Amino acid sequence: MSLEFIGLIGPQEGSESQAARGPAVDIEFIKAFAQAQEYGGFDKALLAVNTSAADSMILASYVAAVTDKLGLLVAHRPGFQAPTFAARQFATLDHLSRGRASINVITGGDSGDLQRDGDFLDKDARYARTEEYLDILRKVWTSTEPFDHQGEHYRIEDNLTLVKPVQKPHVPVYFSGASDAAVEVAAKHADVYMMWGEPLEQVRERIAKVRKAAAKYGREKHIRFSLSLRPILGATEDEAWARAERILADARELIHLRQGKRRDKNFGTSNSGSSRLVELASQRKVHDKRLWTEIAALSGGAGNSTSLVGTPDQVADAALDYYNAGITTFLFRGFEQLRDAAEYGQDLLPRIRALVEQQGSAKKVQNA
Repeated sequence: MSLEFIGLIGPQEGSESQAARGPAVDIEFIKAFAQAQEYGGFDKALLAVNTSAADSMILASYVAAVTDKLGLLVAHRPGFQAPTFAARQFATLDHLSRGRASINVITGGDSGDLQRDGDFLDKDARYARTEEYLDILRKVWTSTEPFDHQGEHYRIEDNLTLVKPVQKPHVPVYFSGASDAAVEVAAKHADVYMMWGEPLEQVRERIAKVRKAAAKYGREKHIRFSLSLRPILGATEDEAWARAERILADARELIHLRQGKRRDKNFGTSNSGSSRLVELASQRKVHDKRLWTEIAALSGGAGNSTSLVGTPDQVADAALDYYNAGITTFLFRGFEQLRDAAEYGQDLLPRIRALVEQQGSAKKVQNA
C-alpha cells in the first residue's frame, strides 16, 4: 500500500497552544509554511474551512502559485454554493495547479459554525444534501453531453461544463465525518475516508465498518483511509512528554485569556467525531503506547487534537501500527507550525517511509 502525507496550511500562524500572530491573511507565512512542507516531503496540504477565517479555495490558488508539486486538499462545505459552480472551481484549480487539486468534503463540524453561514439543516438532512451534491459534482466533471438533474435539493437543466479536471476520472474526493450518515455517503463517494486520531482498536473497527458499507457499491477495495494526528517529538521520550505538558499548559493559559471572547453557541452539538474524542479522553490520558488525549479533552474534541508523543523512532513505530491496520494517508500538523513542519520533514516522514519499505521488502523475501 502506498503512503501519503498531508500537512495543513492556514492563513496565519497559531494553534491551541500558540496565540495567533500576524495579519489575518499573512502572505509571507503562508508562502513559507507551504514551501517548508513541500521541501519536507509532504504530498499534500489541507486548506481548512471556518467561518471566521480566510477562504480555502482562494488560499489554495495562492499556494499553487508559490509551490511546484505540493497537492492542494481544499476543505469544502456542500450547500453553500451551487454544486455546478463548485465543480468548475475545482476543475479550474486542477488546471492552474497542473493536476494537484483535491476536495475534502466537510458536511459536519460544529453547528454554531455552520449556522454562522446560514446553514440550519439537521445532520441527516445535511448528509442527504451532500450525497446529491456529490452526485452532481461527479456528473459535471465527467459528462460529455448536457445533463439534467431533478432532486430534493437541486434542480439543474442542460448543464455541460467544458472545463474538466486534469486528473481522471475526476478530482480526488476526501471525505470527513464520523456519524452513520457520514459513513453511508463516504461508502458511495469517497476516494479517501478521513478520521481523527483514535486508538488502534477503534480505527480498525471504523475501517471495517466503512469497507462493509462500501461493498454495497463494489468499492470496498477502492476506498483508502487517512488518520489525522498531532505528533509531538523529542530527542528522548522524556523530552517529548515534557514538551507535551508545556503545550498543554500554554493551551490552558490561552483558553483562560480567551474566556468571554469565544463564540461557542451550539459548539459540537452535531459533531460525532468530537464526541468520540471527548469520550476517549475521559477514559484515559494516553491510549495504546503514546496516543495523548489531553488537548482533545481541553478543547472539547475540537478538530484534529490527539497526538502521538515520543522520539521520532517511537512515533514512526506507532504510525507503522496504524499503517498495518489499514491507514495509508497520514495528516500531520503541529502545535508549533513552522518548527514542527520542518521537524516532521527531517525526522519523521523519512522514518515512516523507511519502515514501510523495510516491511514490504521483508514480506517479498518471505514470499519468494
